[in-house]
Amino acid sequence: MPVDHYENFPVASLLLPARLREPVEAIYAFARSADDIADEGDAPAIARLARLDDYRLELDAIGRGAPPRDAGLAPMFDRLARNIRTHALPLPLFRDLLDAFGQDVGKTRYADFAELADYCRRSANPVGRLLLHLYGAATADNLRLSDKICTSLQLINFWQDVAVDWAKRRIYVPQDDLARFGVGEADIDAGRCDERWRALLTFEVQRARTTMLEGAPLARRLPGRIGWELRLMVAGGLRILELIEAADYDVFRRRPTLGRSDWPRLAWRALRYEGTG
Repeated sequence: MPVDHYENFPVASLLLPARLREPVEAIYAFARSADDIADEGDAPAIARLARLDDYRLELDAIGRGAPPRDAGLAPMFDRLARNIRTHALPLPLFRDLLDAFGQDVGKTRYADFAELADYCRRSANPVGRLLLHLYGAATADNLRLSDKICTSLQLINFWQDVAVDWAKRRIYVPQDDLARFGVGEADIDAGRCDERWRALLTFEVQRARTTMLEGAPLARRLPGRIGWELRLMVAGGLRILELIEAADYDVFRRRPTLGRSDWPRLAWRALRYEGTG
C-alpha cells in the first residue's frame, strides 16, 4: 500500500503480523481518504469540511451499531466497523484524526509549540495508540511513550517538508520560534538558508530528536516483529534528522528522504538497539 500521502502510518510492512494487516489496512484506508479530502484536489474549504462531517456521522453510526448512512462510503466504513468491534478500538481516536484533518483545511499558522503539539496529539498520536490497542499493549506508560514517538515523527515530517508546505501556504514552524531566530515568511518564500535559518532548524531538529529518544524505550519493550517494526520507525525518523543536518539544514532545494542505501544502516541500528538497555 502506498504511504506517500499519509506518512505517519507504518502500514502493512513485512514485519507486521499477518493477523493485524486487515485492521491496519482498514484504519489506513480511513485515515488516508480523510487526509486526501483535506489536502488534495481543488474543492473549496466548505466542501472539504462538509465531507469530513460526513465521516464524523459515519463514526457516530458505528458507535450506535447502525449501518453506514452514505452508500458511497459503505464499503470503507463497513470494513472499519468490523475491525473496531473485533479489536475494541476507541472511537475518539478516529474523531481526533478527523479534527486534525479539518484543522488543516483552514489553519495555516501555529503561534507556539504548545499549539503545534496539540495538533500532533490529534494528527499523529492516535495512530500509535490504535496500533497499541491492536497489539494488546495499550498500557498507560506505553501510550505515553508512543505519543512521544508519533509526535516526533510528525515534527520530522514538518521539518523535511518546509518547502512542500509553503507551496500550500502553510507554515508549521511555530511563529514564536520564527520571531526568536529572526526568520520571516519572506525568507521561507525565497528558500533562504542562511545562519538564521540554520540556527532555527538546528533547534527544531534537536527538539524532535529529544522527543523521539524519550519515547524510544517503547521499541525495546514490545516483543517480536512488532518491536522490530517500531525500532525501524525510530531509526528511520532519527536518520531523516541526520540527513537534514548533513544537508546543512537546506530543506528548500532537496527534500531529505530515506533511500535504498539507508535501509541496511537502519536494519543494523535496529539490531543493535535490540540488544541495548
